[in-house]
Amino acid sequence: MSTATQWQDDDDSGGLSLTELLRPLRRAWLTLLLLPLAAGVVAVGLSFLVPPTFTARASFLSPQASGGAAAALASLGNLAALAGANAATRSPAEQYASLMDSVTVADRLVERFDLLKVYGEETRVDARRKLQGNTRVTVGKKDGLIVVEFDDHDPKRAAEVANQYIVELRLLTGKLALSEAQQRRVFFEGLMTKARDDLSKAQLELQASGFNRGALRAEPRAAAEAYARTRAEVSATEVRLRATRQGLTDSAPEVQRLEAQLGALQSQLAGMERADKGTPSDYLDRYREFKYQEAMFEVFARQFEAARVDEAREGALIQVLDAATPPERKSKPKRSVIGLVTTALVFLLVALVLIVRDQRRTALLPASG
Repeated sequence: MSTATQWQDDDDSGGLSLTELLRPLRRAWLTLLLLPLAAGVVAVGLSFLVPPTFTARASFLSPQASGGAAAALASLGNLAALAGANAATRSPAEQYASLMDSVTVADRLVERFDLLKVYGEETRVDARRKLQGNTRVTVGKKDGLIVVEFDDHDPKRAAEVANQYIVELRLLTGKLALSEAQQRRVFFEGLMTKARDDLSKAQLELQASGFNRGALRAEPRAAAEAYARTRAEVSATEVRLRATRQGLTDSAPEVQRLEAQLGALQSQLAGMERADKGTPSDYLDRYREFKYQEAMFEVFARQFEAARVDEAREGALIQVLDAATPPERKSKPKRSVIGLVTTALVFLLVALVLIVRDQRRTALLPASG
């Protein structure tokens, strides 16, 4: 059996050939041409009734961790681990993008630009949802550039809101400890406050023993100050050992080194205490405590000031690359796309209707005959 004969048999058994499918389209070619074009023209005309949407775009550099801050921290000796144990490794770009999408930032923008009235909403929740729906924050995978895009019917307001996002981010990060320097500043500020209170307490106890600062100068201060420094080193090493044990086992070389260092310092401190036994009054003990608290306060104060300097150096973390300006061209609706999509869809719909109608008419012919 030839191929042509087989196709003929398929047609006789109820199959559809390409010629039969195209037959109703050829007969109604004018309708198939004009109706989709008319629908596309109407869709484009209706799109003029939709208020245009303008998209403002602002971008800024992703804040990065300060290598200088980490180097400064490493130079602090035994107290370096105090802040290092609390500084987590994070992705600054993603973190800052999440902050811009926070409820706090959204509520400030809703209030500043009176978006309840702009969006015609009665509740802050609905206005916030529309605001976030019109906002897009993206992070560049390679360059870490953060881009803020905002859609609005008013081009001026679109630019103002996009720029205000960055302003609100600066205000928010000023209250949070996000960078390494900020975390160290907050951490050492707490330690310095506690050390100041302990120092005041030790000074009051020393004064209560009947000695004043003038009388203290006549006493053997060198031995007491050496004792205070050694005791401060013991305290700092103990804190560092506790922080290191949180992430390492007892068999780790760093833990064993700190244990050996702590043992040596404790032995040295015990030797100083044995050498001073038999002092006729408790003045020396109180003086030692006072000098110890004074030394700790000075250490924490230096670290606090260093962290403040690093934080001030990081004050320009959010560096705007491109500030948003009122867009000159609308981003939506895209009338050409609307016209082409509408024309294509109506063309397919009309073609389908013509084919189905022709097949029904063909199926009814034998029955009517």
